[in-house]
Amino acid sequence: MAPNFSSSDGQALLSWIERSEDSARVRFARYGSATGWSDPITIVERSDLFVNWADFPSLIADDSGTLYAHWLQKSAPATYAYDVTMSVSGDGGETWSEPFVLHDDGTPTEHGFASMSPHPDGGIAVTWLDGREMGSGGHGHGGGDMTIRWARVDPDGTVRESRVIDERTCECCTTGMAITGDTSVIAWRDRSDEEVRDIAVARVERGGSVSEAIFFDDGWTINACPVNGPQVSASENALAVAWYTEADGDPRVNVAFSADGGRTFGDPIRVDERSPLGRVDVEMISDDEAVVTWLEENGKGAAIMARSVTSRGAPGPSRVIRSTDAGRTSGFPRATVADGFLWLALTVPGGEPAVEIFRARLKNGATDLSEDSEASVRANQRIDRSVIVAENR
Repeated sequence: MAPNFSSSDGQALLSWIERSEDSARVRFARYGSATGWSDPITIVERSDLFVNWADFPSLIADDSGTLYAHWLQKSAPATYAYDVTMSVSGDGGETWSEPFVLHDDGTPTEHGFASMSPHPDGGIAVTWLDGREMGSGGHGHGGGDMTIRWARVDPDGTVRESRVIDERTCECCTTGMAITGDTSVIAWRDRSDEEVRDIAVARVERGGSVSEAIFFDDGWTINACPVNGPQVSASENALAVAWYTEADGDPRVNVAFSADGGRTFGDPIRVDERSPLGRVDVEMISDDEAVVTWLEENGKGAAIMARSVTSRGAPGPSRVIRSTDAGRTSGFPRATVADGFLWLALTVPGGEPAVEIFRARLKNGATDLSEDSEASVRANQRIDRSVIVAENR
């Protein structure tokens, strides 16, 4: 369950969770065009991992190829007492450093929904939701607010430049982050005193200064966390943010583009088919085009959808990637661009647990996701018994 994608030096990096009766483990494999899928490598296996459908581990490489993994680990018996725990590998994942906790508060509260990106000065940047102010009740109970924070992590595991980005956020929506030039651009679901929970974007400049947040003013007022956060992708100085909203009782998936590294954005562009469930991801495939993925409700449950859209507001035809369940077991599909392909990983609900991977070839910085494109899907390789790879040629 819980696949997550990133890319490094033209290779796709896939991480996922496997569970047994008394433990869980985080594993990964990499794909190279000359070698295919590598053997799976276990990053961590423990009995006290916090395993959740919406808050899941990730793996990325910095610009030197050093690998950084994060996972969630229980810090106390309370349900939502868990830490963002990390480890670093300098040898391609064969060995991993002693695990360390990203945050320094030491409170038995909720910490998670982390996003990582390479930092231009080396190492990586990480943003996460931090519940140290929420009290021991956690997850919206105990009186305090959830915050979002940002920090840098060096290849030796040193955490530095930690700072607060927003002192009041939605409690359990995914975060997103991408690097443009020398700036981290972060997106999250805000939470106002009036329970308006719209999407906010902020920039952390080189040196650590944080810009004032830009808000997409949908006006979605909801007295609960929708567990439906934004995602961000960048290509050079171009940027796309995709998100879900139900403002005015109209569920929709939007994407907005920035040509100046997140300082300003164009008008939101709607990409869904009028019955979305959210769980979005977005990948820039050129300086002017992105592919947005999301779940769309239908009469039989749900479908995982994809659609390319340009900054000029010209969405291509939507494409059904596969049918799935509308509930939590289908998780959050995740995408990346690597080796000339757009890759998408998803959890297959029901039956034997599995993760499927689909890919579409990019040609001249674009991809054809229309129904009449070459869309035959075939199982062509198993990474191991719980991960199935399929191709869209």
